[in-house]
Amino acid sequence: MDKKSTNTVWHQAIITRDDREKLHQHKSVILWFTGLSGAGKSSLAHALEEHLYHLGISTFVLDGDNVRHGLCGDLGFSDADRVENIRRIGELAKLMVEAGVIALTAFISPFQTDRLVARKLVPEGDFLEIYCRCPLEVCEQRDVKGMYKKARAGQIPFFTGIGSAYEPPEQPELIVDTDQQSLTESVQAVIELLRQRGVLSA
Repeated sequence: MDKKSTNTVWHQAIITRDDREKLHQHKSVILWFTGLSGAGKSSLAHALEEHLYHLGISTFVLDGDNVRHGLCGDLGFSDADRVENIRRIGELAKLMVEAGVIALTAFISPFQTDRLVARKLVPEGDFLEIYCRCPLEVCEQRDVKGMYKKARAGQIPFFTGIGSAYEPPEQPELIVDTDQQSLTESVQAVIELLRQRGVLSA
């Protein structure tokens, strides 16, 4: 692997994050959805984005599968590759915050340490961790892609929840029990969080 370049200098933009937030007329923030496969992260992120769009809020969803088609297309699913996957996503989400956009990330992101690294990329209060909590058996019942079935059969060796551990958040900003709350209720819970944190006006 090539060594990290030491010949780069950060270029200070003329237009600042504050300028961009004023243009968008709302604060920017990272909404980090984490949970097992099938817990409803992507469904919630996209439903929330649609709701925010109709409120005139500038957003973008970074979805696990979509990102692995491009930015992280060279990575597998070993623990080391998962760490690098989340590192890249964290850096990309940070840039979106600088752009004045609400970044919604929907990734299993199984390791507490990696989520903490992503959190520390932005100022305190700009990273809101949302734990989509759902029992493993319910996630398996929702397994529309057949991934759990393949993992149980040994065809996917590092599948989170089966062959690789998932570390639940210790102190997330919000827990959504997706096996109990409807999608509409879950969206409203996140909206309320954004209002409480001053991201959206009350």
